[in-house]
Amino acid sequence: MRKERFIGAACFTALAGVGLFLRSRYEREQISVEPVVIETDKIGKKCTMVFLSDLHDHQFGAGNRRLIKAIHQVNPDLVLIGGDMMVTRGKADTTVSLNLIRELVKRYPVYYGNGNHETRMRRERHIYGRQYQEYVKQLQRLGVMVLSDRTEYFRSDIAITGMDLEERFYLNFKPDHLHAEEITEKIGTPEQNRFHILLSHSPLYFDAYKKWGADLTLAGHFHGGTIRIPFLGGLMTPQFQFFLPWCAGTFHKGDSHMIVSRGLGTHSVNIRLNNKPQLVVVKLCGKSSAKL
Repeated sequence: MRKERFIGAACFTALAGVGLFLRSRYEREQISVEPVVIETDKIGKKCTMVFLSDLHDHQFGAGNRRLIKAIHQVNPDLVLIGGDMMVTRGKADTTVSLNLIRELVKRYPVYYGNGNHETRMRRERHIYGRQYQEYVKQLQRLGVMVLSDRTEYFRSDIAITGMDLEERFYLNFKPDHLHAEEITEKIGTPEQNRFHILLSHSPLYFDAYKKWGADLTLAGHFHGGTIRIPFLGGLMTPQFQFFLPWCAGTFHKGDSHMIVSRGLGTHSVNIRLNNKPQLVVVKLCGKSSAKL
């Protein structure tokens, strides 16, 4: 009897494992288009943006045609990229990222902020050589606004800043703290009369982003927590933190907002369960127009 029970349990476990594997494989190929409305008095007319983060070389169909189609269906005013478009683990291939962006710039202005994989490629030149510098050159030739600790503008009422976070903020288990004063030292003070968007890859530091003065922070990095459990949220971040509430979603503190994307791809832990890849659509509108 014990042997039969053991065999039965082993068969059930194996079948469950296969089922979860197939479900994860299915989810990794889906694109969930999710709009978020942000009301503000700082803009003159409505603006629609898409936010891409953590693609990690993934392709939704040849040449990312399904992702491009999803973006075209939204028809945004601009595209914002939050970093980690490639994987840097001893080698880096920017082909997938460049091919996607090459298509996007034909129709939209593109603003690009770095994630930890881009900054690793720049920092570890003994491994990657000048690959980061060449990548940036190619982006700039395409007309992309590369926001490495700098600010650019869209229209007269929107400022977009990309901030590079140092390696110490991506440490496993116990990353360093970030203070608003450090942000000011890196990127200056925010625009008070424009709606100021901050592209900062890690969502751990919302308090600092708010105190600095960001109206909207766009982040990613946590891949939605890999496995999302109802009522508990994301299971684990790439930095081995468990059940952090800001693995994904939209968060508000006063007039400051943060949207954390579940990302589009995976790396290292190639699992997604209850956690479909996300194309974030941000709709900015004036508070008066939002009530109409």
